[in-house]
Amino acid sequence: MVKKPKRRSKHVPRRTCVGCREVLSKRSLIRIVNGPEGVKVDVTGKAHGRGAYLHDKRSCWMRGINGGLDHALRTRLTDQEKEDLRTFMENQLPDEEQVQPGAGESSR
Repeated sequence: MVKKPKRRSKHVPRRTCVGCREVLSKRSLIRIVNGPEGVKVDVTGKAHGRGAYLHDKRSCWMRGINGGLDHALRTRLTDQEKEDLRTFMENQLPDEEQVQPGAGESSR
């Protein structure tokens, strides 16, 4: 009798949000990278440099900008880098007041 090889479950990379410390899949977080051009948002997830991850929640971004990213990226964010990150947050992320908790869940 021939045994069938067991199927291995696909490995899902997990990362920690530096704002709230929640561990999630890498694809559900936004990567910030400290690369040759300084600290930038890495939308591709493949830029060279030291990376850190944040949720798409403004509260996590504010905690990150106010110190979490400094520690995770092993650098001091300049005022310009902080302003660039705030601009990205304001233009790209939804307002937390607009996001209803459990909005996608069905009522019982």
